[in-house]
Amino acid sequence: MDETEFWKIVDAAREDAEGDAEEQADLLVERLTRLDPDSVLDYARHFEARYNRAYLWDLWGAAAVLFDGAGEEVFDSFRCWLIGQGREVYEGAVHDPDALAELLDDFDVEIDGDGEEIGFAADEAYEALTGAETPDLGIPMPGGEPLGTPLDLADDEALEARFPRLWERFGAG
Repeated sequence: MDETEFWKIVDAAREDAEGDAEEQADLLVERLTRLDPDSVLDYARHFEARYNRAYLWDLWGAAAVLFDGAGEEVFDSFRCWLIGQGREVYEGAVHDPDALAELLDDFDVEIDGDGEEIGFAADEAYEALTGAETPDLGIPMPGGEPLGTPLDLADDEALEARFPRLWERFGAG
């Protein structure tokens, strides 16, 4: 599976789920179980690589603006959800997290941003196909601090300064 195929699966599930992350996760599992186990592992590698790539201070700060604060679990779930939004939103956010102000049509903290189940879709599909847990994908986890310039996630002034467009649209101010 190449990158284009990965994004096609993500996009098709998102479109069919009409923005419902839990439904999207269920659709991903359903679609992945139509593939062979090796293809599911390829999908999982693509997902994990993008999840790790999004381990950035600026994305964590963007999540803190969207959620009015974001601990580690919220940020982990947000990164899964961000991948689930598709290539355009994901790549735009990774390159310029403040661009989420334009990339997100709407954002409702009650229903958006929680992509934990999306992050487990490949594991569920692989187990359904093989009866075994997903093996080690060979992708190193990022260690320590996120990449980029550290940010005090509880400092509204710092968040507003770093993400002016996002703050204007979604911030506490």
